Amino acid sequence: MFALVDCNNFYASCERVFNPNLQGKPVAVLSNNDGCVISRSDEAKDLNLPMGAPIFKWEKFCSDNNISVLSSNYPLYGDMSERVMKILAQFTPDVEVYSIDEAFLQFKGFENYDFQSYGKQIRNRVLQWTGIPTCVGIAPTKALSKVANKIARKFPKETGGVYVIDSEEKIKKALQWMPIEKVWGVGRGLQKRLLAKGCVKAYDFIQLNDDWVKKNMAITGWRLKKELEGIPKLALETRETKKAIATTRSFEYTFSDIVNIKERISTFASSCAEKLRRQNTSCHMMIVMLRSDRHKKDSVQHRVSKTVLFSYPTNSTLTLSKQAVLAVENIFKEGVKYKRAGVIVTGLVPSDNYQLNMFAAENPKHQSLMKTIDKLNTKLKADKIKLANQDLQRTWKMRQERLSPKYTTSINEIIVVK
Repeated sequence: MFALVDCNNFYASCERVFNPNLQGKPVAVLSNNDGCVISRSDEAKDLNLPMGAPIFKWEKFCSDNNISVLSSNYPLYGDMSERVMKILAQFTPDVEVYSIDEAFLQFKGFENYDFQSYGKQIRNRVLQWTGIPTCVGIAPTKALSKVANKIARKFPKETGGVYVIDSEEKIKKALQWMPIEKVWGVGRGLQKRLLAKGCVKAYDFIQLNDDWVKKNMAITGWRLKKELEGIPKLALETRETKKAIATTRSFEYTFSDIVNIKERISTFASSCAEKLRRQNTSCHMMIVMLRSDRHKKDSVQHRVSKTVLFSYPTNSTLTLSKQAVLAVENIFKEGVKYKRAGVIVTGLVPSDNYQLNMFAAENPKHQSLMKTIDKLNTKLKADKIKLANQDLQRTWKMRQERLSPKYTTSINEIIVVK
């Protein structure tokens, strides 16, 4: 059996844990740079505040309806997510962290368990230990556990936030209820083809001929069909080494001076270097990108990138930052207002097993220095050790005018009990 545990309105729920005044009231959380709505409480949904609503257009609506609008507090959400996932690992060793607020659990050797009761234990412990409400869907396959979770979320009073699909009858009933466009893995293109075939509900999909599904939807569609029939075809995914690493961000404001852009690019390159070292890999190639603000049609538009090839693989912050800054100097264009930049490292190889170059090699002192920096930053739980060309006060510069405190990750912002 598989379970999907999903945190309800995760970002909004995290804010409510530390600010009880938000309980029972409409809450909306904004994207990077306070752009658009990316999380809503149920109360905000009931007021018909749409997902993705640009806040500058909906500011008056939120004010008129007393919707509390907050900036994204990613350090808080990341820490709360980690706490939730650690709790879930207490119920089974087989856990796949699917996203910041979702995880699949697999129950091997749990044949005689009462899964309804076990699901409630999971839900109650997460709520008691973190304050985050969840819904739990349990079924014979991953795809069906997604369906069960949606039922638990849709009918909280009837299910108690936990729904178990454990019979052919329940599978049929659940799939007859589930609209085809809501099925996990069915995108817009696939949805159109299935609707043209007469598949309105998920149950209609599993009635299709296997040969037709394989021919028109390939092996992925066939696996999904079997999963919905209750035949496991998707195992838990293990975390694999990434084949490329990217750090891209929109700026807090548009920048037309190269000094600010070079600082941002250095920070992005440093972030990529840290991620490389974390998975014990090095890169052969780096791509540096600059983008103007495409929404300002009256401004000069400029989209450009430069590829940097290394004669030896590296994960040194010093090397990557230096080359990224040189690349920016090469592609920067005067008079353009840049809004976004990014660094991508690719051509990854294991740091302890790669082809050497007879004529070029990195300074051997870099590796010991990087180890010391990583060790100190891990111990301090913050990026305190930086290059001199980086902003020493902030790593990610975003417009966050409605930001709540970092209750669990900053000692200076911890809750004070009076």
